[in-house]
Amino acid sequence: MKLRVLGCSGGIGGRHLRTTSFLVDHDILIDAGTGVAELSVAELAAIDHVFLTHAHLDHVLALPLMIDAVASRRERPLTVYALAEVIEALQRHVFNWAIWPDFSRLPNAEQAVVRFVPIQVGSEVRLDDRKISALPVAHTVPAVGYCLDSGMGSLVFSGDTGPCEDFWKAVGAIPNLRYLLVECAFSNQECALATLSKHMCPRILAEELSRLDRTCELFVTHLKPGDIERTMLEIENCLAVFNPVMLQNNQVLDF
Repeated sequence: MKLRVLGCSGGIGGRHLRTTSFLVDHDILIDAGTGVAELSVAELAAIDHVFLTHAHLDHVLALPLMIDAVASRRERPLTVYALAEVIEALQRHVFNWAIWPDFSRLPNAEQAVVRFVPIQVGSEVRLDDRKISALPVAHTVPAVGYCLDSGMGSLVFSGDTGPCEDFWKAVGAIPNLRYLLVECAFSNQECALATLSKHMCPRILAEELSRLDRTCELFVTHLKPGDIERTMLEIENCLAVFNPVMLQNNQVLDF
């Protein structure tokens, strides 16, 4: 499998800052933040499966526009996988005809452009030889992380999370783990805000990583604009033993 980073920032505000979205191979999208705008219409139309971690705007913002852009080019529904609570939030607050058309009923319910498929923590979706599994996380809204398993190696994306023992147990049980993409939204200066909003800061992330009993390549994502340098310096100081690297737009990871 091949993951291309379309966006990995905790916000916007710069030319190269795009919110969370990853293209896997050519047909799978993990989250649909503003990074989706990096793709051409042809690339958007080639995506058949979207996996959402949660319903916060920075992770779903581009989904309605993406669906609209490819509706006339698709011969089968775009499948969107998410927790039932996430699907309900999207249908109630976005695809509600007031904010955006309900593409799960267009052009009609039998031939809809999009199909929502509810998943649960622990769910596995198999797409040919590829396996995508939903992992437990702890955020302010219902959320999951994902493990992408090619059979030869696995990549874990935490999505948005604060401390979560079950997440680290699940990650520790992955025998072929190669990459871990984990969020660290705030600097230590804002540790109280990180705790309140169920995100990570370097101090919290260091404590959480002490639960992991296997080695892998560690990439840090979801850094807040305006505080990237300070947070990365703290990460390098707190997590030097893990050799952390800041995830970058257009980076490609093979596994």
